[in-house]
Amino acid sequence: MTSLDSVLDKDGVRLTVEDAVATVTLTNPDKRNAQSPALWRALAQAGRSLPGDVRVVVLRGEGKSFSAGLDRQAFTPEGFDGEPSFLDLARGSDAELDAVIAEYQEAFTWWRRSDIVTIAAVQGHAIGAGFQLALACDLRVVAQDVQFAMRETSLGLVPDLTGTHPLVSLVGYARALEICATGRFVHADEAERTGLANLVVPGDELDSAVGDLAAALVAAPRDAVIETKALLQGVSGRSYAEQRTAERAAQARRLRDLAGIGD
Repeated sequence: MTSLDSVLDKDGVRLTVEDAVATVTLTNPDKRNAQSPALWRALAQAGRSLPGDVRVVVLRGEGKSFSAGLDRQAFTPEGFDGEPSFLDLARGSDAELDAVIAEYQEAFTWWRRSDIVTIAAVQGHAIGAGFQLALACDLRVVAQDVQFAMRETSLGLVPDLTGTHPLVSLVGYARALEICATGRFVHADEAERTGLANLVVPGDELDSAVGDLAAALVAAPRDAVIETKALLQGVSGRSYAEQRTAERAAQARRLRDLAGIGD
């Protein structure tokens, strides 16, 4: 694809593709891009719909807020049209509830695929599920007005949309516990200082900064980026010696590919 091509547009999610860069946009600014099960299914479908030549995926939200988190309608007795309410789900068996939450998590897992690099462009509120969606991406570029918060505990819940692992990896256990347990806001300066944000820019420069980063990522050879991402993702599960071995194996593959020599 050489021009902007709309691949999906449903339930508050739009996927467009231009060359090697795809953009997933949350499209309900009137509700501050609040999330619902239908939106999560659309996000999962967006991941499955990516063309094979896409190398970078940008995630953004229309309007003043990236995402204010879960739509509180989920906690009403009526829930969403055509959906069981969360109160109804709570009456199911452990196995049924586990399966439903696992399905919801699918919207948050594909962003760390080894064959793509994902960038969250975050402005305004990124609360609860919105915070976890930003954490699902490899990189985060944020506007100066960003406000991250993990508010699940204030609702008597826990963060369950895959955000706990990357949060601890980025800021450490003690700070992650404090952020989650208190539900306080994390602003741009702290986000950059603690590694939650790769870059902080004025709000009117967010799109251009993300575009520059995406272009830089696409400029590097694809296979080298894929191998490097896989190496870095595996660090936490390897010893220093095991990581050295993994580096040697990855470099051998790259050298053989560059020389045109098969395995």
